[in-house]
Amino acid sequence: MSVRTTLCGRLGIEHPIVGFTPSEHVAAAVSRAGGLGVLGCVRFNDPAELDAALTWMDSSTDGRPYGIDVVMPARVPAEGTASDLSAMIPATHREWVEQTLLKLGVPPLADGEATPDGVLGWLHSVARQHVEVALAHPARLIANALGPPPEDVIASAHDRGMLVAALAGKAEHARRQVASGVDIVVAQGYEAGGHTGEIASMVLVPEIVDAVGPGVPVLAAGGIGSGRQIVAALALGAVGVWMGSAWLTTQEYAVATPALRTALLNATSSDTVRSRIYSGKPARLLKNKWTQAWTEPGAPDPLPMPLQNVLVAEAHRRLMEAGDPDVVPMPAGQIVGRLNEIRPVADLIADLVREADETVTLLGLYQKMRE
Repeated sequence: MSVRTTLCGRLGIEHPIVGFTPSEHVAAAVSRAGGLGVLGCVRFNDPAELDAALTWMDSSTDGRPYGIDVVMPARVPAEGTASDLSAMIPATHREWVEQTLLKLGVPPLADGEATPDGVLGWLHSVARQHVEVALAHPARLIANALGPPPEDVIASAHDRGMLVAALAGKAEHARRQVASGVDIVVAQGYEAGGHTGEIASMVLVPEIVDAVGPGVPVLAAGGIGSGRQIVAALALGAVGVWMGSAWLTTQEYAVATPALRTALLNATSSDTVRSRIYSGKPARLLKNKWTQAWTEPGAPDPLPMPLQNVLVAEAHRRLMEAGDPDVVPMPAGQIVGRLNEIRPVADLIADLVREADETVTLLGLYQKMRE
């Protein structure tokens, strides 16, 4: 890329592209291609599984840096074991979910298939175990998806030479994050997949850049899936981009079922919805019959985090295994409308870099035309 920013030197990467993903295979591929792959840890209920994934990444990134992302909400959610949390779920919610699955024609789990516990990585107790595991590996960056990590986590990361990032959806959030010791702010706009706020990237990115000042690196997130959009983010004052949804249709994202891939490839930028039904906090998801059901009369209000995900854990498994693209439960940003083919991570990054170069060249031509 003809454009190198301060982020490249600070993270030891070739391109100012940070790739967030729940797949260690995608994250490693992003790092090998010159970006910074960031592995989302929330899905690892067992810290030993996270340790195994990071051990694999240590030997699969060709010595390139990588990062990890944890979820530690500023407001500490209910704690407990999977069975403790399950006991807190109202029976009426369970009955509604089961009846809705029947209406959608979703079959039960196969005989002998274990009922999933749900995502427990939202719990501070589990997220702290994620942090402890990560600190034993040579990760370059630790990010928190829901605000600044606790002060002791920031201090521990800094003691080991790690940079700390946090996602922000408002300028006031970014100011608090910097005051708490965060090194990099990720300005995540409304368009983004997963947990996201209410302000669009075009407004949010320069707002946060101005709020934190020139000494704090800001990454732009939300609605970024092309080289043109990378250059636009840099023009808004960001030093790089944080991309998530763009990796969902890469070959390395092997966890995608055929139905999920079909849903992603067929979706337009209008086919997402922001809802609390996935985790209990507002998150952007693919819009389909499952999300629509939660908006109909008689649907219960989503439960708070982490109870909502425990409630729908078995439903999510069944919906994914049903083989129907119209019901898959999947976080995805509005950029999903650009995801039109399955290709390797390296090819995607090469295209991003090429188009960014072309865009910079075009802007240079516009400048010469004015001279």
